[in-house]
Amino acid sequence: MHDPPRILIADDNETNRDILETRLKAHGYDTAQAADGEEALAAVHKLEPDLVLLDVMMPKIDGIEVCKMLKADASLRLTPIILVTAKAHSKDVVVGLEAGADEYLTKPIDQVALVARVKSALRLKRLHDQVTAQANDLASLNRSLEQRVAEQLAEIERMGRLKRFLAPQIAELVLNSGDRVLESHRRDIAIVFCDLRGFTAFAETAEPEDVMAVLQEFHTSLNHLINKFEGTLERFAGDGLMVLFNDPLPCIDPSVRAVRMAVAMRESVQQLAQTWRKYGHDLGFGVGIAYGYATLGRISSEGRFDYTAIGRVVNLAARLCGEARSGQILIDDKVCVAVENIAEIEPASELSLKGFHRPVPAHNVKALRA
Repeated sequence: MHDPPRILIADDNETNRDILETRLKAHGYDTAQAADGEEALAAVHKLEPDLVLLDVMMPKIDGIEVCKMLKADASLRLTPIILVTAKAHSKDVVVGLEAGADEYLTKPIDQVALVARVKSALRLKRLHDQVTAQANDLASLNRSLEQRVAEQLAEIERMGRLKRFLAPQIAELVLNSGDRVLESHRRDIAIVFCDLRGFTAFAETAEPEDVMAVLQEFHTSLNHLINKFEGTLERFAGDGLMVLFNDPLPCIDPSVRAVRMAVAMRESVQQLAQTWRKYGHDLGFGVGIAYGYATLGRISSEGRFDYTAIGRVVNLAARLCGEARSGQILIDDKVCVAVENIAEIEPASELSLKGFHRPVPAHNVKALRA
């Protein structure tokens, strides 16, 4: 809506146009003129008037056709049109209203009636404009809300993916810091490998439901401890798992954390094993821990990604785990030095490990010191 309201006067009679313009300007309206139907159409598109006074009988394109064309245009549909017709042609009123006109005036035009019709039409135009503006604002808010919901859903999805291998508190930090912390890099880490002893034989002879029940209890118990000690779960594969410390976010004393978690895991699985034995399931638990440098980062494929570590320290921890007997937590020299003040350790002799040219000294963590 213009201020003051803008009115287009379309009439092929110049005198009629001037009379209407004089009367309307006296009431503070801004006016423009068109001498035929083509000029009226062009003026409407150019000036975007708030109201059109449209004579029926005009050359080139008559008022009825102009009215139809304006109402057919979605951008002009709400522009009010007052049809101006002669008394002798009352049928023009019916035809004009059917064509989309909002009001009509008969010639000769009464000034009081003119002002009343114009005010009424502009009042409706103002209401239409307000409703349109509110609808646009609402649509904009809806789009903004949809975008925010989509962003929040994406964030929830990212959080869900991260929580597959990160403790919840670490996942929050990764989300707040951005994915750059998951880009490929090199760092010294402590790695924990552990699995169940006797699981292969158990899985071959037990019912599938029993195997699933054991794994469910095993995973639930260990996952709780991984989160408690803020480790990064690299993978859960059947009865085995791999946990990282000091990555993707640094932590103090990663070897100490890793050993404390391993001891807690051993105690937890020993309690589970007592229940399993009641059902005839003879299962043990072994752990291997190593400390050293590795290359870490995100490995992506379509629709998902994994976070992993590559390097000698990874192979060493896996081989130590493979050599550990039930109840043993085998650690390398570096981990041994880091935890000797908090753990009771005994030598486990030198081990000839696959992929290592020289025997590797190993140590067994008996218990944590009081």
